[in-house]
Amino acid sequence: MLGSRSAAGLRILTYGIGFTGLLLLPSISRAQFIKNNDAVEFSHFIDTADLRKHLAILASDEYEGRETGKKGQRLAADYLANHFKQLGLPKIGTDNSYFQEYDLLEEEWQSVTVRLNDKNYEFQKDFYCFHRSAQAGTILADEIIFMSYGIEDEAYNDYLKQDVKDKVILVLQGEPVSKTGKSHVTKSKSLSSWTFDWNKKARRAKEKGVKAILIIQNDVAARIERFGKHIKKSSLKLLHPNEEEGVNATCLYISKEMAGSIFDAANKDLDKIKRKINKKGKPQILSLPAKLEIVIKKEGKTIQAQNVLGFIEGSDMKEQVVVVTAHYDHIGHNDEEIFNGADDDGSGTVALMELAQAFSAAKEKGFSPKRSILFMPVSGEEKGLLGSKYYTDNPVFSLDNTIANLNIDMIGRVDEIHLDDSNYVYIIGSDFLSSELHHLNESANNTYVNLDLDYTFNKIDDPHRFYYRSDHYNFAKKDIPVIFYFNGTHADYHKATDTIEKINFEMLKRRTQLVFFTTWHLANREQRLKLDGATEE
Repeated sequence: MLGSRSAAGLRILTYGIGFTGLLLLPSISRAQFIKNNDAVEFSHFIDTADLRKHLAILASDEYEGRETGKKGQRLAADYLANHFKQLGLPKIGTDNSYFQEYDLLEEEWQSVTVRLNDKNYEFQKDFYCFHRSAQAGTILADEIIFMSYGIEDEAYNDYLKQDVKDKVILVLQGEPVSKTGKSHVTKSKSLSSWTFDWNKKARRAKEKGVKAILIIQNDVAARIERFGKHIKKSSLKLLHPNEEEGVNATCLYISKEMAGSIFDAANKDLDKIKRKINKKGKPQILSLPAKLEIVIKKEGKTIQAQNVLGFIEGSDMKEQVVVVTAHYDHIGHNDEEIFNGADDDGSGTVALMELAQAFSAAKEKGFSPKRSILFMPVSGEEKGLLGSKYYTDNPVFSLDNTIANLNIDMIGRVDEIHLDDSNYVYIIGSDFLSSELHHLNESANNTYVNLDLDYTFNKIDDPHRFYYRSDHYNFAKKDIPVIFYFNGTHADYHKATDTIEKINFEMLKRRTQLVFFTTWHLANREQRLKLDGATEE
């Protein structure tokens, strides 16, 4: 597995660190990675007072939750641009600005109706759907194919020898589990990503060419109560994506009662069929006659968003670029609450601001990095990694000359696992594409910072799918080595309670300094990182 690659047997690595070159063995010790005193000096430009000052502004009510395309996001973009201007960084963006502008299509629901066997079902009562997986248009069917759990896996496969192209399919939520709690997918009591990843079944259905997938949920009412405001909100997507992504399969989450009416009409017992699948671990595929009509209507308008560009030009290898990202958008507000997103990702955004300040100070004092560095706060992350996708589709600097992306998304808090020892940061993706990058980051940490680097989520098949859920992934898809720095989720994730008083500023500073030292050595090493892995989805 790429995410658990061993260091054993790797080639000897060569690192250039500005003033000297060292031959380092695959297991790089602190003693072998000589401390660069210039780097230490400029790391002190990262301090808790500045982090707190910037975050108090960006995570304030005035910024209205920084929702992409809204007033608060534009205020944040202006604040970031002004910071880069004060640092004396050049304008390299759209129309001689600090911005990379991009267009988005904002869509609002007009109506969503489902008629099944001559009965009308109500949106956000009997069923629900999200903008991203519900295409405008009409879907008609005289047959629904029950595909058990809608899983295609080595140990359990509902799609085996099944052709469902242009069909409407119906699947159970979760995965088949025996009476003893053993999953037929994992062959253990641990559940797989087929349970935890909401989108996985819809993605697989799309790959199979289905025109709609209906997912049976036992707790539809509770889900609607929890996500109702999100369901109602408008959605955003890139107006002119550079690559053809295809049309998603429309995905509806339906109540057990609604699903039961389909089985009743065919004289079948859903509960009995489910028990049989769970007991034997074998799919039950059924063709169910049903008169189905799904009609989805939306209206859309074009809006504009911005990535912000803070550029520090390198010296003798200036055509090569290290890109450091953090998303400065959040999920906005509603009539009752503002979602200030102090940790998500106010923490990463202010870290990036301090990194730019530290490297700007170094350059001003004659310590220009050999490679160029682009500090890029991106928008649209909460809408589907849109800003970083736009950049990697329309790069300001050639992706062929982009040597790495370091992405900072939530580094200001301590999760429940680490309450007894907050001196940690999760590292994700560091060895998926380049083991050299992985070792460089570890050596920078051992030499300067001494955090506990936690690799719990550093797996391609991690059920939480964190590797796929932040902006680094758009760079990884282009075979650019990445590291995702992360503090883990917490009870305030995506809630109005993610506020500044809960930020651990000392840990925010130390984690930011790790990114600084890793960036410093990436920008100054003699050799470009070697690729020895491949990303996958």
